[in-house]
Amino acid sequence: MSTSPQEKIANLTKELNHHSYLYYQENKSEISDFEFDQKLKQLEELEAAYPEFKLEDSPTHRVGGTITKNFNTVYHKSRMLSLGNTYSKDDLIEFDKRVMKGLGTEDYEYFCELKFDGVAISLLYEQGVLSQAVTRGDGEKGDEVTSNVKTIRTIPLRLNGDYPETFEVRGEVFMPKKVFKALNEERAKNGEALLANPRNTASGTLKMQDSSVVASRKLDCYLYSLLGDAITTSTHEESIHLLERMNFNVSPTYARCKSLEEVFEYINTWEQKRHELPVETDGIVIKVNSTAHQEELGFTAKTPRWAISYKYKSEAAETRLNNITYQVGRTGAITPVAELEPVLLAGTTVKRASLHNANEIERLDIRIGDYVFVEKGGEIIPKITGVNHDRRAADSKETIYQNSCPECGTPLVRKEGEANHYCPNADGCPPQVMGRVEHFISRNAMDIAHLGPKTIEGLFQTGKISGIADLYSLTFEDLNGLKFEDKDELTGEVKIRSIKDKSAQNIVESLEASKQIPFESVLFGLGIRYVGRTVAEKLAEHFKTIDNLRNASMEEVIAVHEIGERIAESVVNFFSIPENIELIERLKAAGLQMRMEETQTPEYQTQIFQGKTVVVSGVFESFEREELKKLIKSLGGKVSSSISGSTDFLIAGANMGPAKLEKAQNLGTQILSEKEFSEMINQ
Repeated sequence: MSTSPQEKIANLTKELNHHSYLYYQENKSEISDFEFDQKLKQLEELEAAYPEFKLEDSPTHRVGGTITKNFNTVYHKSRMLSLGNTYSKDDLIEFDKRVMKGLGTEDYEYFCELKFDGVAISLLYEQGVLSQAVTRGDGEKGDEVTSNVKTIRTIPLRLNGDYPETFEVRGEVFMPKKVFKALNEERAKNGEALLANPRNTASGTLKMQDSSVVASRKLDCYLYSLLGDAITTSTHEESIHLLERMNFNVSPTYARCKSLEEVFEYINTWEQKRHELPVETDGIVIKVNSTAHQEELGFTAKTPRWAISYKYKSEAAETRLNNITYQVGRTGAITPVAELEPVLLAGTTVKRASLHNANEIERLDIRIGDYVFVEKGGEIIPKITGVNHDRRAADSKETIYQNSCPECGTPLVRKEGEANHYCPNADGCPPQVMGRVEHFISRNAMDIAHLGPKTIEGLFQTGKISGIADLYSLTFEDLNGLKFEDKDELTGEVKIRSIKDKSAQNIVESLEASKQIPFESVLFGLGIRYVGRTVAEKLAEHFKTIDNLRNASMEEVIAVHEIGERIAESVVNFFSIPENIELIERLKAAGLQMRMEETQTPEYQTQIFQGKTVVVSGVFESFEREELKKLIKSLGGKVSSSISGSTDFLIAGANMGPAKLEKAQNLGTQILSEKEFSEMINQ
């Protein structure tokens, strides 16, 4: 008996979710990664052919792909309050006295949890399915980020077993330390500014417009609070165990403490042990365990009276600055680096710290030979916070910022208003040339698999390539058996590496496949300064072809929505350099995509929105948000992201923010439902 597409989709969804749970929650595997990927690919193809049968808990949500230009504002059913903070155990004693006085008894206990350094999130489940995810925001209301949260693999999309009909779970979205480290290593190779800490990075990632990029960031989440009318637990501990039984990702680092002395023991236990965890922590959350006691103690205007946060002091150390070296990124940006006498800090040995730019060196008045204060705290990247001037040698000399490139000797330049110095020798400076090739082949650009930084270095070393365009001249014979030196940066040990026949074939096939990568990715891959992925997409959509962009004036580039003068100047400068024009012509000849594929939109005999400004908000049944915006533009309208006095129409979908709706009503903006919009354009 044949199975219908709907049944196939349902069966594959259930099966893949089962394997994902085993892998991410139980650390088990019943099938190989290859089998999982093949089944996931089959599901993606079925959902593309029968989108009406795609389920809310489909594992394809995990890989992202949804584009969200505007995040709806959602009001929390219960306020997401912040906690009072303290660094003092004396303050905890005072807190305990207030609890005792408020309850009129000594018969109470505490529940302690680590305070994870991330972004507070609220998850709403209805009928066992994740229906909405909202950031904390200002505590009263936050941004709906459901599509992005669905990419977090440890958050269940559908629950099994017993669960309340409707309930809310709260927790902390975070970026694991190893993911953050790898992300910064990639940014360093690409000559991009390093990200400051995992918390800010997690926060920025949650608000990204492209959920597929969010998925690539590998966020995680710990849950620690359960709310709902049907929740009948009598203690916070019972709620935590209920979350665990429903297979939510709960950190096993909690403890019930019968007295303040046990709370202090918990604090002391985790002060150093917390550094072994995969996530950054900055303290302890202490809660009165009984929910009846919590209700009795109540709240102040901003914080609960039954909970407090104890924060660990930022770990600091003093060590000697042995030298200042300078690194060159792929864009030519120069980054000064403090070479330190090794010192143990927050569980790791710190040898280096970024000094960012000349302004920071001047602000710190830092000199070689100084003893400096280094902090890590909640930040993975060590930071120099000051200089111990009392230990400064009498003959110390003021630091003079390097004026020539450390790699090629070219005099450095610094544009007015910018903090960084740059090496202008883009085509002759080895780190820049190799960095641009590494950026070009990266996943968000040309996505050329089987080519890594070491192989790229080997291809340069052996003279097989001298730039991006040479990649497309490589043959199997060029690569098969190629030997090159690989020097370990830490030990200086040199090993000989070689490319085997299978690897050579994979590289050639990946290069050939990259010729089908869309124009916006090619444009991003060119590595034009200030042109990130989003800017590349805007430019590609506006100009349609590389030749149109190449011939555009600065004024024409600035005319593109959200493109500023700095970006426009960089784009025009890029196309004024003969070597860059030669590169583009060679890539054209190799067969790369140099024009935007036109998407098909329905043909209408009306320009009903001619000269009108339209705002689109909410979720729609018959349209993707971007599809709807393109349709409005094809009907003569201008799409705006915010309501103002000049807005003519608001097309209101489901779950749109009440604030935006109220503003439209107050301004007298004409509001159209999805049905009314469809009827209008089909008349």
